Amino acid sequence: MMLLLQGFCRLTLQNSTVFRQSKAWIHCSPVLCAEPLKKKKKLDPQIIKQREDRRKRKLEKQIRRLEKNARQLKPIEELEVPLELIDEKQQRVRDLPPISAEEAERRYDLNKQWTRYKHEQKMLDLQIMDRLMLSQQKALDELRLESEELYQEAIQPDVALLPIRVKGPVATPPIEGYNSPDGDYILDAKKWD
Repeated sequence: MMLLLQGFCRLTLQNSTVFRQSKAWIHCSPVLCAEPLKKKKKLDPQIIKQREDRRKRKLEKQIRRLEKNARQLKPIEELEVPLELIDEKQQRVRDLPPISAEEAERRYDLNKQWTRYKHEQKMLDLQIMDRLMLSQQKALDELRLESEELYQEAIQPDVALLPIRVKGPVATPPIEGYNSPDGDYILDAKKWD
């Protein structure tokens, strides 16, 4: 502190010993950056009552919503497993008896039958599609023999079938260095408390 005071003494034009007297003469005060308080507005008692009523109705609405949701059970996906059950997991694991050879063979045969059934079903669907496309091509060939104009009209895509309008490319590479703006979204998830 004394070194600082001596440094300030050297800056003065006249030699003064005022700064060498006592450290108690120099003290720091807090910076005052406060503003004067705003004058409170006098509110109409009716407006105050309306605000309280609004607050009260809002609380009642929240209570009604919670009571309505109290009757609904929480979905299993959103349930939290208690820590005691996690700790007791090893005790709660059931040891299943080993599967017999006959049961394993029966399951294997059942799986093969199911696979064969689904394969046949898929092949029938493909055959139906092939027959439909073949008959469509045959009809178009017959139409071409009758009239080339009707054939050209028939092979044009039907615009009214799927009402979609696309302008410009539908899939473009991302622009490098583009910062996409943050958009607002509405969260529709239910709150289970």
